[in-house]
Amino acid sequence: MQILHAYKVYRPEVEGGIPEVIANLTTAEPSGQSSSILVARMRGFPHNFVVDGIPVAASGSLGTVMSMPIAPFYPLSLLRQSFRSDVVVHHSPFPLTDLAIAGLRARTALIVHWHADILGRDGLKAALMPFIRRSLARADRIIVSHPAMIDASESLQLVREKCVAIPYGADLEFWSELSFENQAAAADLRRRFPRLILSIGRLVPYKGYPVLLHALKGMNAHLIIVGDGPLLASLKNLARELGVADRVTFAGRLPRDRIKELLHAARMLTLASVSSAEAFGLVQIEAMAAGCPVVNTDLPTAVPFIARHELEGLTVAQGDADQLRAAMGRLLDDEGLAEALGRAARVRARQEFGINTFRERNFTVYREAIAYRNELSRK
Repeated sequence: MQILHAYKVYRPEVEGGIPEVIANLTTAEPSGQSSSILVARMRGFPHNFVVDGIPVAASGSLGTVMSMPIAPFYPLSLLRQSFRSDVVVHHSPFPLTDLAIAGLRARTALIVHWHADILGRDGLKAALMPFIRRSLARADRIIVSHPAMIDASESLQLVREKCVAIPYGADLEFWSELSFENQAAAADLRRRFPRLILSIGRLVPYKGYPVLLHALKGMNAHLIIVGDGPLLASLKNLARELGVADRVTFAGRLPRDRIKELLHAARMLTLASVSSAEAFGLVQIEAMAAGCPVVNTDLPTAVPFIARHELEGLTVAQGDADQLRAAMGRLLDDEGLAEALGRAARVRARQEFGINTFRERNFTVYREAIAYRNELSRK
């Protein structure tokens, strides 16, 4: 089975999110299966490289406009690589892939991995919708991370019969186990920050970081934010205006080992997202594997169904700093509750979100799509 994953960006340019999902699907592949990855947003001329043993082709980009790479050769690159592939996996949203799909051979299976709707930018969305719906019509199967995403999307409701819900998975062993050096670093963090709140993600509007900074006001806690992005300067200014700058560390991008140490040291992970652009929150699984309870928001996506309210974490109304402050304060002040939620989180992660289960569920869908296309070609 030759699999081509198509998306706008991949490691090392961007970590986490959809690139993390693609990495989980492509590493440690079973015998007889091989994957490759096509991306657009690597600045400069087209070039090839290897990440974790997986070949990655970057079509090259002249820059970005509204988060969209200016990559004129990407559709042609996708079509060329699709001739060597049994199945193309379109990690949506990425409209350049939608543009190319019209040229796919009939014998090539197509999986649309629907990570999120395009939100806002109504004019752009309206212009792209015919191409997106054509991709959904061509798709053999559409994978979503939770059934709630189907109900929340007008586009998916039209092709509901093609949709299958497969929750993301993570390398639970990596996130749960600490080396001696990791243990020492986590213990040092706990000594320095005994009431540590952790948040991880790109510094972009839908992550809700202004709400989180407002919630921190008046709290006896320290917040570490891991990630970079265009809002860094404005968030630092807001922290100063709110008088919480001395209790916030903007850590930037960190290696996975360092993030793991923080998850084992923190009293909670807070996911304060305010938009359905946060479709799942993969970092929740990583935190749960580390025994770290989660505070998340009541988005109409998979987010509140991963770490569930009063079971593995606490869920609050999106955009409500007062509720967020109360929930975080509750976990800081009630160590017994935090520990109980953390233990339950470990159990749920093992039961529902293991990486091998995630892979096999996806690979089964891929194989079924290939078999269907092969059957069509014989008719």
